[in-house]
Amino acid sequence: MCAVDRGDRARYGAFYGPGTSVAPGGEQFEQVRRGKFSLVGDGGGVWSFIHIADAAEATVAAVAHGSRGVYNVVDDEPAPVAEWLPALAQELGTKKPMRVPRFVGRLFGGEAGVVMMTEIRGASNAKAKRELGWRPAYLIWRQGFAAA
Repeated sequence: MCAVDRGDRARYGAFYGPGTSVAPGGEQFEQVRRGKFSLVGDGGGVWSFIHIADAAEATVAAVAHGSRGVYNVVDDEPAPVAEWLPALAQELGTKKPMRVPRFVGRLFGGEAGVVMMTEIRGASNAKAKRELGWRPAYLIWRQGFAAA
């Protein structure tokens, strides 16, 4: 969590966009482009994404308008890894990611990496939108990935 003003808390989704690992030249982006980012297990882990500029806007809104509490700063469409990873590979014009079993994923990403790929659950931005009057410019990760 990241502290903002008056005890508010912002919980950010997976960042993408300029200066992040999911941007041209970024580590994850380049791993996907080179076919080195595999789909682990069933890819059922659900990620919530947020463009870095949208995260900044939400933070400003929380400081200016937020009340004490927690805000999930994410886009409108949490997505399973099995959906967003192949979509990112397609956007980059590279081959579909290779699927590997959990035990192989554990060798390269550890248990935390396997959980991220197979078990985590996305978040809702409803409270942030309702209470902060904030709307992400990139409503869904597909729009943001395409813009990158």
